[in-house]
Amino acid sequence: MKHDLVHIQGKAYVLVPLHEYRSMTAAPLPQQGLSEKAITDLLLQSENPIKIVRKYRGLTQAQLAEVAGISRPYLAEIETGRKEGSITALKNLAAALQVNINTLL
Repeated sequence: MKHDLVHIQGKAYVLVPLHEYRSMTAAPLPQQGLSEKAITDLLLQSENPIKIVRKYRGLTQAQLAEVAGISRPYLAEIETGRKEGSITALKNLAAALQVNINTLL
């Protein structure tokens, strides 16, 4: 992704979108030993993949929404299936959760 380069008082700065900055500066997400069987069981129970990964990471909806640069109500609508979520929102959620976007689809 291309970013803008700005010079201020002789120093070069790179402008990045806020959601990317938050993703880059966020603490590494906790890794828990969720087994493939546990994930499969949750998916078979029709749990939303975003919700599964969010809970696996130990994040609240508000925390994930902030890092992904979307509103908490919008995230809730995506998790409950009321909205599909835009491609941009899904890309931001995947980046925030540190997973491939295919994992969330």
